[in-house]
Amino acid sequence: MPRNAHLVGSVGLEDAATVFRTVSETLGDCCSRIPDGETGARGYWVRWQLQTFEASPAFTSKVITETRDGFKDNLKRAFFNLDPAIDPTTYEMGDLGYAAAALESWGQFQKLQQAGDIAPAARFQVSLPTPMALLQSFIQPEDRLAAEPIVERAMLRDLDTIQATVPAERLSIQWDVCFEILGADGGPPLPYADAVDGSIERVIRLCQRVADGVDLGIHLCYGDPGHKHIVEPPDLRVSVAFAKGIAGGSRRIDFIHMPVPKDRADDAYYAPLDGLALPAETSLILGLVHLTDGVDGARARMAAAEKHVANYDIATECGFGRRDPATIPDLLKLHRALCAA
Repeated sequence: MPRNAHLVGSVGLEDAATVFRTVSETLGDCCSRIPDGETGARGYWVRWQLQTFEASPAFTSKVITETRDGFKDNLKRAFFNLDPAIDPTTYEMGDLGYAAAALESWGQFQKLQQAGDIAPAARFQVSLPTPMALLQSFIQPEDRLAAEPIVERAMLRDLDTIQATVPAERLSIQWDVCFEILGADGGPPLPYADAVDGSIERVIRLCQRVADGVDLGIHLCYGDPGHKHIVEPPDLRVSVAFAKGIAGGSRRIDFIHMPVPKDRADDAYYAPLDGLALPAETSLILGLVHLTDGVDGARARMAAAEKHVANYDIATECGFGRRDPATIPDLLKLHRALCAA
């Protein structure tokens, strides 16, 4: 059956309008959700949020480190403590900026869709990190649970602002679930004991805030520093556990994305899909598209997956905002070719 192409989030082109036009021209009706590409400072996922924590009086005592367990670079990173005078049950931090960026892009999306440059049925996709991504990225370990309510409220305010402006039937929200799945599969430890159930509970809470009629999905992510996963998943076991838990305990989930490394065309990687059994309304998306081995490599991974799952859509493992922009047209054409096949 025909497959759809899903774009996880970042697309390393010049600006949102260029992303919208390029994606629409290349993928056409095989892409039902189009993100703004998280261009500019947002191309490095949550790294731009450093400015938010630096500006907030609630977070102090910045610690700088050039290394971090599990990461494959020596990037300088800042970590903050929560001011002990702050009451996390009532304190409201400043805007995170996700809503402001989304609404600016939404204005461009509307104009292009009205002009016929974007398919009428395409939804405007907004990819949001979970609060735990910001906590793990910027807060000292001993203060992460205390600061969690503050960051969660701020993220949900941004979500509410987006939903108050973009009509539900035109909007797609994707929660990027990264540090949670890393913590459950041997990566940087989470600040709570049960990495799987504790994470699922938190993601369900976020999903429940998404309004009825809004298309809702989950991106299960193992990171992409230096185009390498922070943790290489041995198989899809942890992804399947997250998918089952989130889809089974939340409001309607429209799609769940799982990554597939380039070298995994072996049966063992996909075998956990035998026990997935997603609800009929939830599409599985496999991130098995890799530009470096093209159609043949993707088809080999697809053949391995199809021993365990019949229906799924396709994507890359993660966003592609940090790749050479000159490669993006060919990567989108690869998606199109695989959808047509």
